[in-house]
Amino acid sequence: MGPAPAVAAVRNAVRACLRELAPGDLVLAACSGGADSLALAAALAFAAPRSALRAGAVTVDHRLQDGSAARAADLACVLSGLGLHPVSVAAIDVGAEGGPEAAARTARYEALARVAAETGASAVLLGHTLDDQAETVLLGLARGSGPRSLAGMPPSRGVFLRPLLGLRRQVTADACQALGLRVWNDPHNADRRFARVRVRLDALPALEAALGPGVAEALARTADQLRADAEVLERISAQRSGGGAPLSASALAGMPAAVRTRLLRSAAVAAGCPAGALTAGHVARLSELVTDWHGQRWIDLPGGVRASRQAGQVCFAGAAGVDDISGAAVEPSCHGK
Repeated sequence: MGPAPAVAAVRNAVRACLRELAPGDLVLAACSGGADSLALAAALAFAAPRSALRAGAVTVDHRLQDGSAARAADLACVLSGLGLHPVSVAAIDVGAEGGPEAAARTARYEALARVAAETGASAVLLGHTLDDQAETVLLGLARGSGPRSLAGMPPSRGVFLRPLLGLRRQVTADACQALGLRVWNDPHNADRRFARVRVRLDALPALEAALGPGVAEALARTADQLRADAEVLERISAQRSGGGAPLSASALAGMPAAVRTRLLRSAAVAAGCPAGALTAGHVARLSELVTDWHGQRWIDLPGGVRASRQAGQVCFAGAAGVDDISGAAVEPSCHGK
């Protein structure tokens, strides 16, 4: 007999995302011990060797709870027992910039990227599911973050791949149960102090009760559609950047608003603004340096970045130094688990 349907579904999703990798490449599963990432790690351990790939794992110890180091060590043993190698434990310090959720997310992604570089991994798999995507869209809608945020989490961005975005959270739970994997339930996932938890436990169930089943799937489809539109606008923005030539305020003023705001947002992120903390309100104030210029001195942005208009150009000073808006790269809105 073949594997349980849930196990097969997760394996097929992982196998599909590995197709573009070259034989011998190392792929890491980012695993917290929760059902989503544990099912992902098990599927990678199964699928990678059959695709001539090497499979490893990384778990991040946020050091926010008592006993987190011991729990991370235990999880590393579980991951090794699945046949994954190497298995890394990355202990991090979580700051306060942008609030506890954003700070933990930023520190986590930095750690994952660092481990990928240290191990020479070609990809890091993340266990976000369709439910996570639906939550992300609702959060973006509630915050008025605009179409870029409503586009949700991309299936791939740089070294990060999300193979499970087409699967419901229940599938990963069923896969773990079928495989006899013991799941760790992070108490933070039930803490209503966090906005994502309130969306998960309160908002989405209320929408399902009011509108009927299928709300999560509809929100995920909306993200896919908006992402396609956003990618087109991003490409247009990149083309309008002039291949690295400085862009003046007057040149920005002549651009469509959808292109201009993307360029300004990209510049702010490149200068050091945390992508998750930069709101539509911040970008609107940046646009005023172009469309409503009346001699204002500067705009303070998250991450200690300051934007100003100098000699007819919009400039950013911060952690990354002073950058004009040419060459600014768009960073993903990262949501971790």
